[in-house]
Amino acid sequence: MYESIRDAIIDGTFAPGERLRDPQLEAWLGVSRTPIREALLRLERAGLIVSAPGRSTMVAPVDPASTVNAQQVVAAMHELAARLAVPVLTAAHLATMFAANSAFATAIDADDVDAALAADDAFHAALVGASGNEMIPVVLDQAMPVLRRVERQRFSSHAALHSVTAHARIIDLASAGDADGAALANRENWLALGTSK
Repeated sequence: MYESIRDAIIDGTFAPGERLRDPQLEAWLGVSRTPIREALLRLERAGLIVSAPGRSTMVAPVDPASTVNAQQVVAAMHELAARLAVPVLTAAHLATMFAANSAFATAIDADDVDAALAADDAFHAALVGASGNEMIPVVLDQAMPVLRRVERQRFSSHAALHSVTAHARIIDLASAGDADGAALANRENWLALGTSK
């Protein structure tokens, strides 16, 4: 339920400023008010909705300050993931990253935003998974929803091809065993999201 509402906000089904009403959400999702309220509280903590107690709940506007805050946290987590992962990466991890980057390039070229997001997630998940730090995905789960709206905009343009090159550099550094270089390149890739990730 959280995921359904979150995804509808991210993909623009629910637009910034749109009011979210419990009865409509209940009918759409086929659940009672209690799990809806729990999902909305979680979405508020993630920065995707704003609510006034006893009054209204609406989709949060895309806020540059919140986006920058989330971006800094996400970049730091991906930097840490790469730093921890590179020393233990296997050929299979690197192959997964290479395949994901190829799929990402194909998706961008085909203007397939959903496929681009999935491929980008697969690329970065290889490092997060190999890092062995179970807190990294927990923190990312909290911070990523705010960035996902920015990613959708970026990945709908060919400017996102910059990330193909950035991913290739991360793969090269990781293949060479350069944990510091791969970590910094991964961080820079995420910090470039507002411009050309």
